[in-house]
Amino acid sequence: MIPTSFEALPLAAPLHRVLRELNYETPSPIQAQAIPLLLEGRDLLGCAQTGTGKTASFALPILHALSEKPKQVRPKCCRTLVLAPTRELAGQVGKSFSTYGQHIRFKQTLIYGGVGANPQISAMRGGVDVLVATPGRLLDLIEQRAVDLSGVEFFVLDEVDRMLDMGFLRDVKRIVSLIPANRQSLFFSATLAPNIVELANSILRNPARVSIAPETTTAERIDQQVCFLDRENKKPLLEQLLRDQSQATSGKLTIVFSRTKHGANKLAKSLCAAGFPADAIHGNKSQAQREKALERFKKGLTPVLVATDVAARGVDVKDVGLVVNFDLPNEPEAYVHRIGRTGRAGAEGRAVSFCAEDERDFYGKSKK
Repeated sequence: MIPTSFEALPLAAPLHRVLRELNYETPSPIQAQAIPLLLEGRDLLGCAQTGTGKTASFALPILHALSEKPKQVRPKCCRTLVLAPTRELAGQVGKSFSTYGQHIRFKQTLIYGGVGANPQISAMRGGVDVLVATPGRLLDLIEQRAVDLSGVEFFVLDEVDRMLDMGFLRDVKRIVSLIPANRQSLFFSATLAPNIVELANSILRNPARVSIAPETTTAERIDQQVCFLDRENKKPLLEQLLRDQSQATSGKLTIVFSRTKHGANKLAKSLCAAGFPADAIHGNKSQAQREKALERFKKGLTPVLVATDVAARGVDVKDVGLVVNFDLPNEPEAYVHRIGRTGRAGAEGRAVSFCAEDERDFYGKSKK
């Protein structure tokens, strides 16, 4: 029977206390389905989008286990390993563990690139209960003998589709080879493409499956338009849209999607030259550069952000009034994800897609 309230879940008392303090009453679908299975010790294959509450669905059962069976962690070891594709996501997961575990005695740390490694090495010396890490920096510290994965009891692979998009498959397989076979493994992805299922089968043991259907329709509050035009007319039209946007809704932000990293850089530079302050984010930007660009965007210092799909997956910013698909995506899922950056939290939003002659096939896919 699927629980209809958090009170009905057999979680440790300190967790029920924090859930009451946070005014959490009704679990989301993935929480209601996943938490009882994880409390039983099952491996889990979860298919769920970001924003469905999946972090709590694995953080709460793990914190419950740490609370019920505390133990001294060996130096450089961890009891829980959560692998995340980006520093931003690792930070969000770490924050969730801190929030839900504020009444439980446990140690956690984050390991990711883009910052100095020495504080991370120091944090691991005494061992931790929860380690949230990105694959590249984790492997670096393993090679330096600063991290030992032989004590992992709980292994979480989060946002696997993004991991594979970003080229981490080999790193993930190597990390999995270093953790004990006797562990509880949790695997979360927004999609279950064949390569993702294949990876899941190599990691999980007789897993329970939980699938939360993604939104099949795009947000009702988003005014969607498509403009059929010649490629050379894209920039002039974009500039006109930005002028209209700044006049109509002062303070609103705009995200422009480009298919390529080079295209994002070129477009951001062109917009700056035309008097529209803009930054570009994509996979070739360093972590520090991406964070700086996002911070400037949030503050409205550069009210236009030009992004590729992979980089934009971590963008969750309020007050985005306009999304422009400068280049159409080649998958309908990407279209839904892109325009979902606006019209959030009950606000109105607008999405405009440019479709040149050579993009007609992509338009046919996006509108399905």
